[in-house]
Amino acid sequence: MIIGVPKEIKNNENRIALTPGGALELTKRGHTVYVQKDGGVGSGFNNQMYMDAGAQILNTIEEVYAIAEMIMKVKEPIEAEYKLIKKDQLVFTYFHFASYEPLTHAMIASEAVCLAYETVEASDRSLPLLVPMSEVAGRMAVQQGAKYLEKPIKGKGVLLGGVPGVPPGKVLVIGGGVVGTQAAKMAAGLGAQVTILDVSLARLRYLNDVMPANVVTRFSSEMNIRDLIPHMDLSVGAVLIPGAKAPNLITRDMLKLMSPGTVIVDVAVDQGGCIETCKPTTHEDPTFIIDDIVHYCVANMPGAVPYTSTVALTNATLPYAIQLANKGWKQACNENRELKLGLNVVNGKVCYKGVSEAFNLDYTPVEDILG
Repeated sequence: MIIGVPKEIKNNENRIALTPGGALELTKRGHTVYVQKDGGVGSGFNNQMYMDAGAQILNTIEEVYAIAEMIMKVKEPIEAEYKLIKKDQLVFTYFHFASYEPLTHAMIASEAVCLAYETVEASDRSLPLLVPMSEVAGRMAVQQGAKYLEKPIKGKGVLLGGVPGVPPGKVLVIGGGVVGTQAAKMAAGLGAQVTILDVSLARLRYLNDVMPANVVTRFSSEMNIRDLIPHMDLSVGAVLIPGAKAPNLITRDMLKLMSPGTVIVDVAVDQGGCIETCKPTTHEDPTFIIDDIVHYCVANMPGAVPYTSTVALTNATLPYAIQLANKGWKQACNENRELKLGLNVVNGKVCYKGVSEAFNLDYTPVEDILG
């Protein structure tokens, strides 16, 4: 199969979908890999490293899209890329369709095969291709939150870990999944007092067992959130519903309950966000203030640590990419239920329920497409 890896063109997106090591694994199996010139530089991989791994370098993004049967990306295609995607071309990337309707309609019109990293689902309901970026984002949420609590950038002026004689900062983590667990772990490591919320009692029992003593668990409900947020210095929204829009758990009126300079970080912002006042921001302009509350809502947080993120992502996606390249998407999805669940839009038909429900689009069961 001919695999194309374009350079990411979203604002401050320095990740690339494939490391030189990943390219080597594909080329040694007889596949052809084309990488756009300087595509890996932001992640610390130069053109020569890809060529040494057997990949070929193309100068422009147009050339990569024109030649490839499978496109491997990190972020969803942006408007400039819509016209480059061809009928029957397999696009393997994070799409987050449910949060952006124009992208959904563009991919329907392209008649491409859109296989989304974020809805590839293992038998235990885990999301193996979302986990590595969720781990990065969860840890970064606290790292960034701690920074924006500093007074010069309009924060409360609180050091999360405190010092002897001064109590540590208080952190609320809403959601006890991968993002929430990593955020709580990071905040606890800094010495903060951490409260983590979830609706699953089984998950709370697990977290209660594995977390250090400065992390307490609470059941997630609107009343508990309202009860807790007036006392918090940093709140992290870490709620995700696979393939669907995240629910608003911190509403506009709740901001009035928080003290000025409190920081809120919404990790779910690329899936619609779980904090009502959050709108996606960029690494260039990451924060905004509403009612004296600092909002950090960068949609591609792991893009700020591209080396770590690129290696972590390739570790997870490569086994699936090899299956798709070896067998073709149809056979690979028929034989692997995890990949089958990744299919969102195929040849103009929406075949993932969360996406069709988000925008009231016709739904075609994936089985009808695979035949």
